[in-house]
Amino acid sequence: MTTQRYSKILIDLKKKLKEAVAKHEAEGILFSGGLDSSILASLSPQVSLFTVSLGSYGEDSEYARLTATYLGMEHPSVRVEIQKALEAIPQVIRILRTFDPAIPNDLATYFALQLAKEKGASSVMTGDGADELFCGYSYMFDLDLKSYLPRLAKRMRFNSVSLGKTLGISTEQPFLDEEFVEFALGIEPALKVVREEGKTWGKWILRKSFEGNLPHQILWQEKRPIELGSGFSTLRGTIESEISDEEFQRKQKNYSIRFLNREHLYYYEVYKKVVGEIPSPQGEELECPFCGAGMDKRALHCRICGRTKEDLSSYRPGGLVGCENL
Repeated sequence: MTTQRYSKILIDLKKKLKEAVAKHEAEGILFSGGLDSSILASLSPQVSLFTVSLGSYGEDSEYARLTATYLGMEHPSVRVEIQKALEAIPQVIRILRTFDPAIPNDLATYFALQLAKEKGASSVMTGDGADELFCGYSYMFDLDLKSYLPRLAKRMRFNSVSLGKTLGISTEQPFLDEEFVEFALGIEPALKVVREEGKTWGKWILRKSFEGNLPHQILWQEKRPIELGSGFSTLRGTIESEISDEEFQRKQKNYSIRFLNREHLYYYEVYKKVVGEIPSPQGEELECPFCGAGMDKRALHCRICGRTKEDLSSYRPGGLVGCENL
């Protein structure tokens, strides 16, 4: 690639994202201090940045404080107590109608949206889509991205929209702006995943485009899943302790659902209480082999139980092999 072509991509990426942010204006940003939300903040200096953490756990709070201070932006934040987070699980499951093990991610988003509402915001921006379009996940590094990314772009959906709607907050997603998605898909994968000095970086071109706008340690930080960065992943141990091994084995035999672990069973029993029965396949839907729910033929995972197609490699009729390691 020529230097001129490379320079043009850097300039165009920043310009296109700035245009997308202007088209999807909001009063605040769900702010982790990670790369994506920090870039949005640098393009929206007049909004508030909303950060949550579970107690004193997680790294997000420090990164968020650093970035907010650097940008001179208002930064309301809150620490959620474990008991309050546990009490919110039924509401989140009721809204999303799922017992996906990713619930801790959704809890972090739910409480950030609550904070925004308490502070009077009626709309927020999120960094949804950046990891998918620019290869922020390490599992992508070895894929055929030229074919994978266009397929992924057609299936992207994020729970922040449903959670926000229930709370009366509009969720804006600049990275998912139609024109920006088309532009992002046109960038060569070789500029998204780059190996430098013995380390492989996802979202490389996105980081390079905003050099000079944000501190180096913000632009080149490691990817932190929402639940880890916010500390909500610590809920998993608390939930696991609610169900003994003996109870898990007994209930696993009584239910036709194939659970990943005790936490997964916990979410299902909440789901059963607040949502009800698992919906059967409709029309041309496939049947999820793990929970029996209807599943779109193109889907990568079941929207009800959260199990992925990759899990099928460990599935055999009548049960799972090594399911605790999935």
